Amino acid sequence: MLLETLSVARDFGRIHEISSILIRYGFGDMVRRLGIASIVESAGHVLKWKEVEDLTKIEPPVRVRRALEEMGPTFVKLGQILATRSDLFSPEWLKEFKKLQDQVQTVPYEELIAQVEEDLGAKPEEIFAEFLYQPIAAASISQVYKARLHEGSEVVVKIRRPGIRSVVEADLRLLAQLAEIAEQEIKVLQRYRPKEIAHQFTLSMRRELDLAAECRNAERMMANFANDANIVFPKVYWQWTSERINVQEFINGIHGYDISALEQAGLDRKLLAKRGVEAVLKMILEDGFFHADPHPGNCFYLSDNRLAFIDFGMVGRLSEERREQVLNLLRGLIDKDSSRVIKVLLQWSANAPAQNRDSFTLDIDDFIGQYHDIPLKELKITVLLNRLTTLLRDHQLNLPPDLTLLLKAFITLDGLGRQLDPEFNLVQEASPQLKRIFLERYSPSELFRRGKGNLFSLAELLSDLPRDLHQLLESLRHDSLGVKIDINKPVWLSKELDRSINRLSGSLVTSALIVGSSIVTTVQGGSSSLFGLMGFIGAFVGGIWLLFSIWRSG
Repeated sequence: MLLETLSVARDFGRIHEISSILIRYGFGDMVRRLGIASIVESAGHVLKWKEVEDLTKIEPPVRVRRALEEMGPTFVKLGQILATRSDLFSPEWLKEFKKLQDQVQTVPYEELIAQVEEDLGAKPEEIFAEFLYQPIAAASISQVYKARLHEGSEVVVKIRRPGIRSVVEADLRLLAQLAEIAEQEIKVLQRYRPKEIAHQFTLSMRRELDLAAECRNAERMMANFANDANIVFPKVYWQWTSERINVQEFINGIHGYDISALEQAGLDRKLLAKRGVEAVLKMILEDGFFHADPHPGNCFYLSDNRLAFIDFGMVGRLSEERREQVLNLLRGLIDKDSSRVIKVLLQWSANAPAQNRDSFTLDIDDFIGQYHDIPLKELKITVLLNRLTTLLRDHQLNLPPDLTLLLKAFITLDGLGRQLDPEFNLVQEASPQLKRIFLERYSPSELFRRGKGNLFSLAELLSDLPRDLHQLLESLRHDSLGVKIDINKPVWLSKELDRSINRLSGSLVTSALIVGSSIVTTVQGGSSSLFGLMGFIGAFVGGIWLLFSIWRSG
Protein backbone atom coordinates (compact mmCIF):
# COMPACT_ATOMS: atom_id res chain seq x y z
CA MET A 1 0.00 0.00 0.00
CA LEU A 2 0.98 3.59 -0.55
CA LEU A 3 0.90 4.24 3.20
CA GLU A 4 3.91 1.96 3.63
CA THR A 5 6.04 3.99 1.26
CA LEU A 6 5.19 7.48 2.46
CA SER A 7 6.69 9.19 5.44
CA VAL A 8 3.71 8.95 7.76
CA ALA A 9 1.63 12.13 8.16
CA ARG A 10 3.80 14.71 6.41
CA ASP A 11 2.32 13.91 2.97
CA PHE A 12 -1.33 13.90 4.03
CA GLY A 13 -1.95 17.52 3.04
CA ARG A 14 -0.42 17.05 -0.40
CA ILE A 15 -2.23 13.72 -0.89
CA HIS A 16 -5.53 15.41 -0.06
CA GLU A 17 -4.84 18.20 -2.54
CA ILE A 18 -3.83 15.88 -5.38
CA SER A 19 -6.64 13.40 -4.81
CA SER A 20 -9.20 16.23 -4.87
CA ILE A 21 -7.89 17.40 -8.25
CA LEU A 22 -7.81 13.89 -9.70
CA ILE A 23 -11.35 13.10 -8.58
CA ARG A 24 -12.61 16.45 -9.89
CA TYR A 25 -11.28 15.59 -13.36
CA GLY A 26 -12.72 12.07 -13.39
CA PHE A 27 -9.73 10.02 -12.20
CA GLY A 28 -11.38 8.66 -9.07
CA ASP A 29 -10.51 5.06 -9.98
CA MET A 30 -6.83 6.00 -10.06
CA VAL A 31 -7.17 7.53 -6.59
CA ARG A 32 -8.77 4.33 -5.31
CA ARG A 33 -6.12 2.06 -6.83
CA LEU A 34 -3.33 4.23 -5.42
CA GLY A 35 -4.79 3.81 -1.95
CA ILE A 36 -5.05 7.58 -1.59
CA ALA A 37 -8.78 7.63 -0.85
CA SER A 38 -8.45 5.41 2.23
CA ILE A 39 -5.49 7.41 3.53
CA VAL A 40 -7.33 10.71 3.17
CA GLU A 41 -10.35 9.23 4.92
CA SER A 42 -8.28 7.76 7.75
CA ALA A 43 -6.52 11.09 8.22
CA GLY A 44 -9.84 12.77 8.84
CA HIS A 45 -9.90 14.77 5.62
CA VAL A 46 -13.00 15.33 3.57
CA LEU A 47 -12.54 15.73 -0.18
CA LYS A 48 -13.79 19.13 -1.24
CA TRP A 49 -13.80 20.44 -4.75
CA LYS A 50 -15.53 22.96 -6.95
CA GLU A 51 -18.61 22.03 -8.87
CA VAL A 52 -17.64 19.19 -11.21
CA GLU A 53 -17.91 19.99 -14.90
CA ASP A 54 -19.60 17.65 -17.35
CA LEU A 55 -16.56 15.51 -18.10
CA THR A 56 -18.27 13.92 -21.11
CA LYS A 57 -17.75 17.24 -22.90
CA ILE A 58 -14.00 17.36 -22.17
CA GLU A 59 -11.59 15.16 -24.13
CA PRO A 60 -9.22 13.01 -22.00
CA PRO A 61 -6.03 14.86 -23.16
CA VAL A 62 -7.54 18.17 -22.07
CA ARG A 63 -8.63 16.75 -18.70
CA VAL A 64 -5.13 15.37 -18.04
CA ARG A 65 -3.45 18.63 -19.02
CA ARG A 66 -5.73 20.70 -16.79
CA ALA A 67 -5.22 18.30 -13.88
CA LEU A 68 -1.43 18.52 -14.29
CA GLU A 69 -1.62 22.33 -14.28
CA GLU A 70 -3.59 22.38 -11.04
CA MET A 71 -1.34 19.84 -9.31
CA GLY A 72 1.63 22.19 -9.47
CA PRO A 73 5.24 22.53 -10.65
CA THR A 74 6.29 18.88 -10.43
CA PHE A 75 3.42 17.69 -12.60
CA VAL A 76 3.73 20.63 -15.00
CA LYS A 77 7.36 19.70 -15.62
CA LEU A 78 6.38 16.04 -16.02
CA GLY A 79 3.88 17.11 -18.70
CA GLN A 80 6.56 19.19 -20.43
CA ILE A 81 8.79 16.11 -20.60
CA LEU A 82 5.93 13.93 -21.86
CA ALA A 83 5.31 16.51 -24.62
CA THR A 84 8.52 15.26 -26.26
CA ARG A 85 7.51 11.58 -26.14
CA SER A 86 5.92 11.15 -29.55
CA ASP A 87 6.92 7.48 -29.27
CA LEU A 88 4.40 7.14 -26.43
CA PHE A 89 1.59 9.59 -27.18
CA SER A 90 -0.51 10.41 -30.22
CA PRO A 91 -0.60 14.00 -31.64
CA GLU A 92 -3.72 15.08 -29.73
CA TRP A 93 -2.01 14.26 -26.42
CA LEU A 94 1.25 15.95 -27.43
CA LYS A 95 -0.65 19.08 -28.45
CA GLU A 96 -2.15 19.39 -24.97
CA PHE A 97 1.10 18.63 -23.13
CA LYS A 98 2.86 21.38 -25.12
CA LYS A 99 0.44 23.92 -23.65
CA LEU A 100 1.89 23.36 -20.19
CA GLN A 101 4.00 26.34 -19.14
CA ASP A 102 5.51 27.52 -15.86
CA GLN A 103 2.82 30.15 -15.30
CA VAL A 104 3.43 31.00 -11.67
CA GLN A 105 2.93 34.01 -9.47
CA THR A 106 5.97 35.60 -7.88
CA VAL A 107 6.61 35.17 -4.17
CA PRO A 108 6.86 38.54 -2.34
CA TYR A 109 10.44 39.25 -1.34
CA GLU A 110 9.33 39.62 2.28
CA GLU A 111 8.71 35.86 2.35
CA LEU A 112 12.28 35.21 1.13
CA ILE A 113 14.18 37.52 3.50
CA ALA A 114 14.92 34.98 6.25
CA GLN A 115 16.05 32.28 3.81
CA VAL A 116 18.21 34.68 1.75
CA GLU A 117 20.02 36.09 4.78
CA GLU A 118 20.63 32.58 6.12
CA ASP A 119 22.09 31.39 2.80
CA LEU A 120 24.19 34.51 2.11
CA GLY A 121 25.36 34.84 5.72
CA ALA A 122 24.44 38.53 5.73
CA LYS A 123 21.83 40.96 4.46
CA PRO A 124 21.87 41.50 0.67
CA GLU A 125 22.56 45.22 1.26
CA GLU A 126 25.87 44.28 2.93
CA ILE A 127 27.04 42.00 0.10
CA PHE A 128 25.79 43.85 -2.97
CA ALA A 129 26.25 47.51 -3.83
CA GLU A 130 22.80 47.38 -5.39
CA PHE A 131 20.01 44.79 -5.17
CA LEU A 132 16.75 45.12 -7.14
CA TYR A 133 13.91 43.63 -5.10
CA GLN A 134 11.62 43.18 -8.11
CA PRO A 135 12.34 39.78 -9.76
CA ILE A 136 13.36 39.85 -13.42
CA ALA A 137 12.16 36.25 -13.95
CA ALA A 138 10.05 33.71 -12.09
CA ALA A 139 9.62 29.96 -12.57
CA SER A 140 8.08 27.13 -10.61
CA ILE A 141 11.32 26.32 -8.75
CA SER A 142 12.96 29.71 -8.27
CA GLN A 143 12.93 33.47 -8.82
CA VAL A 144 15.71 35.60 -10.30
CA TYR A 145 16.84 39.04 -9.10
CA LYS A 146 19.40 41.44 -10.51
CA ALA A 147 22.22 42.92 -8.38
CA ARG A 148 25.60 44.68 -8.63
CA LEU A 149 28.75 43.83 -6.71
CA HIS A 150 30.86 46.48 -4.97
CA GLU A 151 33.60 46.06 -7.58
CA GLY A 152 31.07 46.91 -10.31
CA SER A 153 30.14 43.56 -11.88
CA GLU A 154 26.46 42.96 -12.57
CA VAL A 155 25.11 39.61 -11.39
CA VAL A 156 21.87 37.65 -11.17
CA VAL A 157 20.75 36.08 -7.90
CA LYS A 158 18.59 32.99 -8.26
CA ILE A 159 16.60 32.11 -5.12
CA ARG A 160 14.72 28.85 -4.63
CA ARG A 161 11.10 29.24 -3.56
CA PRO A 162 10.65 28.54 0.15
CA GLY A 163 9.10 25.18 0.99
CA ILE A 164 9.24 23.92 -2.62
CA ARG A 165 11.45 20.90 -1.84
CA SER A 166 8.98 19.25 0.54
CA VAL A 167 6.17 19.65 -2.02
CA VAL A 168 8.27 18.23 -4.86
CA GLU A 169 9.54 15.31 -2.77
CA ALA A 170 5.98 14.37 -1.77
CA ASP A 171 4.96 14.52 -5.45
CA LEU A 172 7.90 12.34 -6.48
CA ARG A 173 6.97 9.70 -3.90
CA LEU A 174 3.43 9.63 -5.25
CA LEU A 175 4.69 9.35 -8.84
CA ALA A 176 6.98 6.46 -7.89
CA GLN A 177 4.06 4.61 -6.30
CA LEU A 178 1.83 5.28 -9.30
CA ALA A 179 4.54 3.95 -11.65
CA GLU A 180 4.94 0.84 -9.48
CA ILE A 181 1.20 0.09 -9.62
CA ALA A 182 1.01 0.80 -13.37
CA GLU A 183 3.89 -1.55 -14.16
CA GLN A 184 2.58 -4.38 -11.96
CA GLU A 185 -1.13 -4.30 -12.64
CA ILE A 186 -1.85 -2.52 -15.94
CA LYS A 187 -0.48 -4.71 -18.68
CA VAL A 188 -0.95 -2.21 -21.51
CA LEU A 189 1.31 0.32 -19.69
CA GLN A 190 4.20 -2.08 -19.08
CA ARG A 191 5.85 -1.43 -22.45
CA TYR A 192 6.17 2.26 -21.54
CA ARG A 193 8.43 1.33 -18.60
CA PRO A 194 6.73 3.77 -16.21
CA LYS A 195 9.16 2.98 -13.35
CA GLU A 196 12.13 3.97 -15.50
CA ILE A 197 10.40 7.15 -16.66
CA ALA A 198 9.55 8.05 -13.05
CA HIS A 199 13.15 7.33 -11.97
CA GLN A 200 14.65 9.51 -14.72
CA PHE A 201 12.20 12.30 -13.95
CA THR A 202 12.97 12.09 -10.22
CA LEU A 203 16.70 12.47 -10.88
CA SER A 204 16.04 15.45 -13.17
CA MET A 205 13.78 17.21 -10.65
CA ARG A 206 16.20 16.73 -7.76
CA ARG A 207 19.01 18.17 -9.84
CA GLU A 208 16.86 21.22 -10.64
CA LEU A 209 16.15 21.76 -6.95
CA ASP A 210 19.88 22.04 -6.22
CA LEU A 211 20.89 25.49 -7.44
CA ALA A 212 24.55 24.73 -6.74
CA ALA A 213 24.32 21.75 -9.12
CA GLU A 214 23.14 24.14 -11.83
CA CYS A 215 26.33 26.14 -11.38
CA ARG A 216 28.47 22.99 -11.53
CA ASN A 217 26.74 22.17 -14.82
CA ALA A 218 27.57 25.65 -16.15
CA GLU A 219 31.24 25.34 -15.23
CA ARG A 220 31.48 21.86 -16.75
CA MET A 221 30.11 23.18 -20.06
CA MET A 222 32.38 26.21 -19.83
CA ALA A 223 35.38 23.87 -19.54
CA ASN A 224 34.18 21.83 -22.54
CA PHE A 225 34.08 25.03 -24.64
CA ALA A 226 37.29 26.54 -23.29
CA ASN A 227 38.75 26.70 -26.82
CA ASP A 228 35.65 28.21 -28.45
CA ALA A 229 35.36 31.97 -27.91
CA ASN A 230 32.05 32.10 -29.77
CA ILE A 231 30.12 30.24 -27.07
CA VAL A 232 29.79 32.00 -23.71
CA PHE A 233 28.69 30.77 -20.26
CA PRO A 234 28.11 32.89 -17.13
CA LYS A 235 30.77 33.04 -14.42
CA VAL A 236 29.76 31.56 -11.04
CA TYR A 237 30.40 33.35 -7.73
CA TRP A 238 30.83 30.36 -5.45
CA GLN A 239 31.27 32.34 -2.23
CA TRP A 240 27.51 33.11 -2.31
CA THR A 241 26.25 29.92 -3.94
CA SER A 242 24.56 27.01 -2.15
CA GLU A 243 21.67 24.58 -2.64
CA ARG A 244 18.96 27.26 -2.25
CA ILE A 245 20.68 30.24 -3.89
CA ASN A 246 23.24 30.95 -6.58
CA VAL A 247 24.94 34.06 -7.90
CA GLN A 248 26.06 34.19 -11.53
CA GLU A 249 27.37 36.74 -13.96
CA PHE A 250 24.68 38.85 -15.62
CA ILE A 251 24.80 38.26 -19.38
CA ASN A 252 24.35 41.67 -21.00
CA GLY A 253 23.17 40.73 -24.46
CA ILE A 254 20.15 40.56 -26.72
CA HIS A 255 17.45 38.23 -25.41
CA GLY A 256 16.75 35.23 -27.63
CA TYR A 257 13.16 36.32 -28.31
CA ASP A 258 14.08 39.91 -29.34
CA ILE A 259 14.63 39.41 -33.07
CA SER A 260 14.10 43.11 -33.89
CA ALA A 261 16.95 44.12 -31.53
CA LEU A 262 19.08 41.42 -33.14
CA GLU A 263 18.57 42.98 -36.57
CA GLN A 264 19.19 46.51 -35.28
CA ALA A 265 22.51 45.36 -33.82
CA GLY A 266 23.54 44.08 -37.26
CA LEU A 267 24.23 40.52 -36.11
CA ASP A 268 24.30 37.66 -38.60
CA ARG A 269 21.24 35.51 -37.88
CA LYS A 270 22.35 32.63 -40.14
CA LEU A 271 25.76 32.50 -38.46
CA LEU A 272 24.21 32.53 -34.99
CA ALA A 273 21.91 29.63 -35.95
CA LYS A 274 24.89 27.69 -37.33
CA ARG A 275 26.96 28.25 -34.19
CA GLY A 276 24.05 27.27 -31.97
CA VAL A 277 23.62 23.96 -33.82
CA GLU A 278 27.33 23.21 -33.72
CA ALA A 279 27.49 23.95 -30.00
CA VAL A 280 24.56 21.73 -29.03
CA LEU A 281 25.70 18.86 -31.30
CA LYS A 282 29.14 19.06 -29.70
CA MET A 283 27.53 18.85 -26.26
CA ILE A 284 25.51 15.79 -27.29
CA LEU A 285 27.84 13.76 -29.51
CA GLU A 286 31.31 14.71 -28.25
CA ASP A 287 30.88 15.69 -24.60
CA GLY A 288 27.87 13.52 -23.69
CA PHE A 289 26.68 16.39 -21.47
CA PHE A 290 24.21 18.82 -23.00
CA HIS A 291 21.81 21.69 -22.32
CA ALA A 292 18.41 19.96 -22.48
CA ASP A 293 16.35 23.11 -22.98
CA PRO A 294 18.12 25.43 -25.48
CA HIS A 295 15.03 27.52 -26.30
CA PRO A 296 15.34 31.26 -27.11
CA GLY A 297 14.59 32.23 -23.51
CA ASN A 298 17.80 30.51 -22.41
CA CYS A 299 19.97 32.16 -25.06
CA PHE A 300 21.51 35.61 -25.47
CA TYR A 301 23.15 37.06 -28.58
CA LEU A 302 26.36 39.02 -28.04
CA SER A 303 28.62 41.21 -30.16
CA ASP A 304 30.81 39.53 -32.81
CA ASN A 305 28.00 37.00 -33.37
CA ARG A 306 28.68 35.15 -30.12
CA LEU A 307 26.05 33.04 -28.40
CA ALA A 308 25.54 32.76 -24.62
CA PHE A 309 23.61 29.98 -22.84
CA ILE A 310 22.01 30.35 -19.41
CA ASP A 311 19.89 28.23 -17.03
CA PHE A 312 21.53 24.81 -16.66
CA GLY A 313 19.02 23.24 -14.30
CA MET A 314 17.91 20.75 -16.96
CA VAL A 315 20.82 18.90 -18.55
CA GLY A 316 21.14 15.55 -20.28
CA ARG A 317 23.85 12.91 -20.01
CA LEU A 318 24.75 10.26 -22.56
CA SER A 319 27.17 7.37 -22.12
CA GLU A 320 29.80 6.73 -24.80
CA GLU A 321 27.83 3.74 -26.06
CA ARG A 322 24.62 5.79 -26.29
CA ARG A 323 26.44 8.63 -28.10
CA GLU A 324 27.69 6.18 -30.69
CA GLN A 325 24.15 4.85 -31.19
CA VAL A 326 22.74 8.37 -31.61
CA LEU A 327 25.50 9.23 -34.07
CA ASN A 328 24.77 6.11 -36.12
CA LEU A 329 21.04 6.88 -36.10
CA LEU A 330 21.55 10.46 -37.31
CA ARG A 331 24.06 9.36 -39.95
CA GLY A 332 21.61 6.71 -41.13
CA LEU A 333 18.80 9.27 -41.43
CA ILE A 334 20.96 11.78 -43.31
CA ASP A 335 22.55 9.17 -45.60
CA LYS A 336 19.16 7.42 -46.00
CA ASP A 337 20.78 4.17 -44.85
CA SER A 338 17.86 2.07 -43.57
CA SER A 339 20.04 -0.79 -42.28
CA ARG A 340 21.90 1.55 -39.91
CA VAL A 341 18.67 3.12 -38.64
CA ILE A 342 17.03 -0.29 -38.13
CA LYS A 343 20.07 -1.63 -36.24
CA VAL A 344 20.04 1.24 -33.72
CA LEU A 345 16.27 1.23 -33.17
CA LEU A 346 16.22 -2.53 -32.62
CA GLN A 347 19.03 -2.14 -30.08
CA TRP A 348 16.82 0.35 -28.25
CA SER A 349 13.85 -2.04 -28.46
CA ALA A 350 15.71 -5.21 -27.54
CA ASN A 351 12.74 -6.67 -25.66
CA ALA A 352 10.37 -6.42 -28.61
CA PRO A 353 8.70 -9.69 -29.76
CA ALA A 354 10.24 -11.24 -32.89
CA GLN A 355 7.09 -10.70 -35.00
CA ASN A 356 7.08 -7.00 -34.07
CA ARG A 357 10.73 -6.67 -35.03
CA ASP A 358 10.18 -8.19 -38.47
CA SER A 359 7.24 -5.95 -39.40
CA PHE A 360 9.00 -2.95 -37.83
CA THR A 361 12.07 -3.58 -40.00
CA LEU A 362 9.93 -3.60 -43.14
CA ASP A 363 8.20 -0.36 -42.15
CA ILE A 364 11.49 1.44 -41.38
CA ASP A 365 12.93 0.30 -44.70
CA ASP A 366 9.84 1.68 -46.47
CA PHE A 367 10.05 4.92 -44.42
CA ILE A 368 13.69 5.57 -45.42
CA GLY A 369 12.85 4.72 -49.01
CA GLN A 370 10.28 7.53 -49.12
CA TYR A 371 13.06 10.08 -48.54
CA HIS A 372 15.61 8.51 -50.88
CA ASP A 373 15.35 11.08 -53.69
CA ILE A 374 14.62 14.14 -51.51
CA PRO A 375 17.49 16.69 -51.41
CA LEU A 376 19.24 17.08 -48.06
CA LYS A 377 18.15 20.72 -47.70
CA GLU A 378 14.49 19.68 -47.82
CA LEU A 379 14.73 17.12 -45.02
CA LYS A 380 13.39 18.32 -41.65
CA ILE A 381 14.78 16.63 -38.56
CA THR A 382 11.63 17.15 -36.50
CA VAL A 383 9.51 15.51 -39.23
CA LEU A 384 11.95 12.58 -39.44
CA LEU A 385 12.03 12.09 -35.68
CA ASN A 386 8.26 12.41 -35.34
CA ARG A 387 7.69 9.86 -38.11
CA LEU A 388 10.17 7.48 -36.49
CA THR A 389 8.62 7.77 -33.07
CA THR A 390 5.16 7.32 -34.57
CA LEU A 391 6.36 4.04 -36.11
CA LEU A 392 7.71 3.03 -32.70
CA ARG A 393 4.35 3.77 -31.11
CA ASP A 394 2.42 1.90 -33.83
CA HIS A 395 4.56 -1.18 -33.24
CA GLN A 396 4.27 -0.86 -29.45
CA LEU A 397 7.98 -0.09 -29.11
CA ASN A 398 9.45 2.90 -27.30
CA LEU A 399 12.65 4.83 -26.80
CA PRO A 400 14.79 4.26 -23.69
CA PRO A 401 13.81 6.80 -20.99
CA ASP A 402 17.31 8.37 -20.91
CA LEU A 403 16.76 9.64 -24.47
CA THR A 404 13.75 11.75 -23.51
CA LEU A 405 15.81 14.89 -22.87
CA LEU A 406 17.80 14.29 -26.07
CA LEU A 407 14.62 14.32 -28.15
CA LYS A 408 13.50 17.47 -26.34
CA ALA A 409 16.85 19.15 -27.07
CA PHE A 410 16.68 18.38 -30.80
CA ILE A 411 13.12 19.68 -31.15
CA THR A 412 13.93 22.84 -29.16
CA LEU A 413 17.14 23.42 -31.12
CA ASP A 414 15.28 23.17 -34.43
CA GLY A 415 12.80 25.78 -33.20
CA LEU A 416 15.64 28.10 -32.13
CA GLY A 417 17.31 27.80 -35.53
CA ARG A 418 14.09 28.52 -37.45
CA GLN A 419 13.41 31.59 -35.34
CA LEU A 420 16.83 32.97 -36.25
CA ASP A 421 16.68 31.91 -39.89
CA PRO A 422 13.35 31.01 -41.59
CA GLU A 423 15.32 28.94 -44.13
CA PHE A 424 17.20 27.08 -41.41
CA ASN A 425 17.48 23.31 -41.91
CA LEU A 426 18.91 21.34 -39.01
CA VAL A 427 19.74 18.30 -41.16
CA GLN A 428 21.69 20.36 -43.68
CA GLU A 429 23.51 22.36 -41.01
CA ALA A 430 24.38 19.29 -38.95
CA SER A 431 25.52 17.06 -41.81
CA PRO A 432 29.15 18.35 -42.12
CA GLN A 433 29.66 18.23 -38.35
CA LEU A 434 28.21 14.72 -38.11
CA LYS A 435 30.57 13.51 -40.87
CA ARG A 436 33.53 15.06 -39.08
CA ILE A 437 32.60 13.50 -35.73
CA PHE A 438 31.94 10.15 -37.41
CA LEU A 439 35.37 10.17 -39.10
CA GLU A 440 37.08 11.20 -35.85
CA ARG A 441 35.42 8.36 -33.90
CA TYR A 442 36.71 5.84 -36.41
CA SER A 443 40.14 7.36 -36.97
CA PRO A 444 43.15 5.08 -36.29
CA SER A 445 44.07 6.96 -33.11
CA GLU A 446 40.53 6.75 -31.69
CA LEU A 447 40.19 3.08 -32.62
CA PHE A 448 43.54 2.42 -30.93
CA ARG A 449 42.41 4.23 -27.78
CA ARG A 450 39.17 2.27 -27.55
CA GLY A 451 40.92 -0.98 -28.48
CA LYS A 452 43.49 -0.40 -25.73
CA GLY A 453 40.70 -0.07 -23.19
CA ASN A 454 39.14 -3.33 -24.40
CA LEU A 455 42.52 -5.08 -24.15
CA PHE A 456 42.88 -3.99 -20.53
CA SER A 457 39.41 -5.37 -19.80
CA LEU A 458 40.27 -8.65 -21.54
CA ALA A 459 43.55 -8.93 -19.62
CA GLU A 460 41.70 -8.36 -16.33
CA LEU A 461 39.17 -11.04 -17.27
CA LEU A 462 41.92 -13.55 -18.13
CA SER A 463 43.80 -12.82 -14.92
CA ASP A 464 40.66 -13.59 -12.90
CA LEU A 465 39.82 -16.72 -14.92
CA PRO A 466 41.89 -19.28 -12.88
CA ARG A 467 40.37 -18.09 -9.61
CA ASP A 468 36.85 -18.15 -11.03
CA LEU A 469 37.34 -21.67 -12.43
CA HIS A 470 38.70 -22.85 -9.08
CA GLN A 471 35.62 -21.47 -7.28
CA LEU A 472 33.34 -23.13 -9.83
CA LEU A 473 35.03 -26.54 -9.40
CA GLU A 474 34.91 -26.24 -5.61
CA SER A 475 31.18 -25.53 -5.78
CA LEU A 476 30.65 -28.59 -7.99
CA ARG A 477 32.73 -30.78 -5.66
CA HIS A 478 30.71 -29.80 -2.60
CA ASP A 479 27.34 -29.90 -4.39
CA SER A 480 26.80 -26.23 -3.57
CA LEU A 481 26.26 -25.06 -7.12
CA GLY A 482 22.63 -24.13 -7.72
CA VAL A 483 20.46 -22.23 -10.12
CA LYS A 484 18.04 -19.64 -8.79
CA ILE A 485 14.97 -18.83 -10.85
CA ASP A 486 13.20 -15.70 -9.74
CA ILE A 487 9.69 -15.38 -11.16
CA ASN A 488 7.87 -12.15 -10.46
CA LYS A 489 4.51 -12.78 -8.88
CA PRO A 490 1.73 -11.69 -11.24
CA VAL A 491 -0.19 -9.59 -8.72
CA TRP A 492 -3.06 -8.80 -11.05
CA LEU A 493 -3.56 -12.51 -11.88
CA SER A 494 -3.56 -13.59 -8.25
CA LYS A 495 -6.16 -10.95 -7.42
CA GLU A 496 -8.40 -12.02 -10.28
CA LEU A 497 -8.06 -15.68 -9.27
CA ASP A 498 -8.91 -14.76 -5.68
CA ARG A 499 -12.06 -12.92 -6.79
CA SER A 500 -13.10 -15.78 -9.08
CA ILE A 501 -12.61 -18.40 -6.37
CA ASN A 502 -14.63 -16.30 -3.92
CA ARG A 503 -17.50 -16.07 -6.41
CA LEU A 504 -17.28 -19.82 -7.13
CA SER A 505 -17.36 -20.63 -3.41
CA GLY A 506 -20.35 -18.34 -2.98
CA SER A 507 -22.10 -20.09 -5.87
CA LEU A 508 -21.57 -23.51 -4.24
CA VAL A 509 -22.89 -22.29 -0.89
CA THR A 510 -25.94 -20.72 -2.56
CA SER A 511 -26.62 -23.92 -4.52
CA ALA A 512 -26.30 -26.01 -1.35
CA LEU A 513 -28.78 -23.74 0.44
CA ILE A 514 -31.30 -24.13 -2.37
CA VAL A 515 -30.96 -27.94 -2.46
CA GLY A 516 -30.95 -28.25 1.36
CA SER A 517 -33.96 -25.96 1.78
CA SER A 518 -35.90 -27.91 -0.86
CA ILE A 519 -35.24 -31.15 1.03
CA VAL A 520 -36.18 -29.64 4.40
CA THR A 521 -39.50 -28.27 3.14
CA THR A 522 -40.59 -31.80 2.07
CA VAL A 523 -40.42 -32.98 5.68
CA GLN A 524 -43.84 -32.81 7.39
CA GLY A 525 -44.41 -31.01 10.68
CA GLY A 526 -42.15 -29.28 13.16
CA SER A 527 -40.13 -26.26 12.30
CA SER A 528 -38.89 -27.65 8.98
CA SER A 529 -40.90 -25.09 6.97
CA LEU A 530 -39.30 -22.22 8.91
CA PHE A 531 -35.77 -23.58 8.31
CA GLY A 532 -36.59 -24.09 4.64
CA LEU A 533 -37.83 -20.52 4.31
CA MET A 534 -34.69 -19.20 6.00
CA GLY A 535 -32.57 -21.27 3.60
CA PHE A 536 -34.39 -19.88 0.57
CA ILE A 537 -33.93 -16.30 1.86
CA GLY A 538 -30.20 -16.95 2.36
CA ALA A 539 -29.95 -18.39 -1.16
CA PHE A 540 -31.77 -15.35 -2.58
CA VAL A 541 -29.38 -12.94 -0.82
CA GLY A 542 -26.37 -14.98 -1.99
CA GLY A 543 -27.65 -14.97 -5.55
CA ILE A 544 -28.11 -11.19 -5.54
CA TRP A 545 -24.57 -10.77 -4.16
CA LEU A 546 -23.16 -13.00 -6.91
CA LEU A 547 -24.96 -11.10 -9.68
CA PHE A 548 -23.81 -7.76 -8.30
CA SER A 549 -20.22 -8.99 -7.93
CA ILE A 550 -20.10 -10.31 -11.50
CA TRP A 551 -21.67 -7.12 -12.90
CA ARG A 552 -19.22 -4.88 -10.99
CA SER A 553 -16.18 -6.86 -12.20
CA GLY A 554 -17.15 -6.30 -15.83
